Amino acid sequence: MTASPYRPMLLRLDSSARTEGSHSRQLADQIEAHWRARHPDGRVQRRDLATEAPPHIDAQTIAGFYTPPEQLSPALRAATARSDASIAELKVATTLLIASPMYNFSVPSPLKAWIDQVVRAGHTFTLEGGRPRGLVERPSAVLALTYGLPGYGDQLATLDHLRPYLQSVLNFIGIRDIQVVSTEGTAADPAQLAGIPAAVKERIDSLFSEPVTT
Repeated sequence: MTASPYRPMLLRLDSSARTEGSHSRQLADQIEAHWRARHPDGRVQRRDLATEAPPHIDAQTIAGFYTPPEQLSPALRAATARSDASIAELKVATTLLIASPMYNFSVPSPLKAWIDQVVRAGHTFTLEGGRPRGLVERPSAVLALTYGLPGYGDQLATLDHLRPYLQSVLNFIGIRDIQVVSTEGTAADPAQLAGIPAAVKERIDSLFSEPVTT
């Protein structure tokens, strides 16, 4: 898979179990629309991790990860094929958009499965002098996060393992330019959630201030 440096690519990952009425998907729709407006020549690749969930890694996958390429058997090549494809897709993207609700204080399991497929030694990170160095340096990232309860910015902050976890994982593989757009209280009365709050819209409007050209 190749990508022209003059044609930006947005890789969008949705992970909410709800395909209808999902607040994280609605938030990502707004961000995607803003990205398209900023990059009319760009292309968007969507991956719905909830409806087409990546396989959880198993013993065969792990064996394939740690087997030299020239020694991979057909079975091990098959076990690592999804990882290979997901990593290649990530590396050609110029912007990564991850849409995720908080489930039990962390990420939905399909998103965790995708992470386990792409965080891979020798492909997305390496060790130099015992220290990890990320190998995925091209894309910037936007996290579209939704929280059922209000207060994760203050009194419930210690229970937020969604945003810090995603930021840490992306930093680990080399993605440093990370912006977050989030909404809280999505479990409230739907009437209170009509439309996008002004602060959220303002945050979205501030994204992608500089077109991606490399």
